[in-house]
Amino acid sequence: MKQYVIDELRPADYDLLRTRLEECFGPPELGGVFWVPIDPRHYSAMQRSHGDCRPFYFAVELQDQSLACELLVRTRQRVRCDCIAYATDAQRNWIIAVIDDILDKLDITV
Repeated sequence: MKQYVIDELRPADYDLLRTRLEECFGPPELGGVFWVPIDPRHYSAMQRSHGDCRPFYFAVELQDQSLACELLVRTRQRVRCDCIAYATDAQRNWIIAVIDDILDKLDITV
């Protein structure tokens, strides 16, 4: 699986991140998995054409010492569909910018 990983988080970083992720994206599912909705401006042509599959998400898993963003774009409507695919360059850059912005605003350096 392709991922964007931030590791070596301190305990205080974990607490700050968990609070911010909950504020922005709601409570986690399955422990520390947050569903980050992708800005529709960044949908691929295939994703735009799959109205029944929208919205699309990145899964972000927060653990005690790391944060991992899966670079697979998912829908919560189906398990398999042609619109579920690895992130485009624009989507990948967008999720990295979202996570980096959260880290910057929380003054977390890694």
